[in-house]
Amino acid sequence: MIKPLNPLSKEVRVKTTISAILPLIFLGFFSSAAMAQNQPRVGRDAAAKYFQKGNSDDSGSGSQVAGVSDHYLAISFGRYVSSQSYDWGKDGQQNGVGGNGLDVTYRVGEWYKSMDLNLRIGYNEYDVGGEDASKLSFMPMITFPDASSRFPLYFGAGAGLGVFLKQAHDKSPLSFDYQLVVGARFFDIYENTGFFIEAGLKNHLLLTSSGQLNGTFLAGGLVFTF
Repeated sequence: MIKPLNPLSKEVRVKTTISAILPLIFLGFFSSAAMAQNQPRVGRDAAAKYFQKGNSDDSGSGSQVAGVSDHYLAISFGRYVSSQSYDWGKDGQQNGVGGNGLDVTYRVGEWYKSMDLNLRIGYNEYDVGGEDASKLSFMPMITFPDASSRFPLYFGAGAGLGVFLKQAHDKSPLSFDYQLVVGARFFDIYENTGFFIEAGLKNHLLLTSSGQLNGTFLAGGLVFTF
């Protein structure tokens, strides 16, 4: 004969089933929450956050001056303000030897965000005791502060080789050239074009013969950024 089920035992079974299901429910809840957290956010809020991030990146990159931080090219025309030559030409010492000059300066690179590394190619004319002379100069030059700082004043120094296209009689066709400069430059006055003025010392020593030149100059021109 089959005994009827005890109502108490049924209640116990219900409690046992609930106690077994509850951990599964909590486990499923936390798993769903973790998956939702790992999934990429979409919608209007996510888009707004993305564009905010993009704008902040742009503002950060905007601190770098476009063009100036890459390259610039300066072209200047100048003239010796005063000049004295020694043992160059017919007379031992002469004044007013230096004439006009044209310089092209290209920014090659930057050194640790403190100064610019430049290459300057210059052309100068001279009158040495009634004899005309002309020379090309190839001169590495450093200027500081760097152009990316946008500070208007700058200082520089350079040294290199001079090659005479026309030289006084019996004098060296090669010279050691050196310059000290100070100037003011203003970038992008009109689009990518600005202007600058520069003054300083422009000297040379003849290499394979006696003779030297000491002079001061003043120059001005255009500066292009790209």
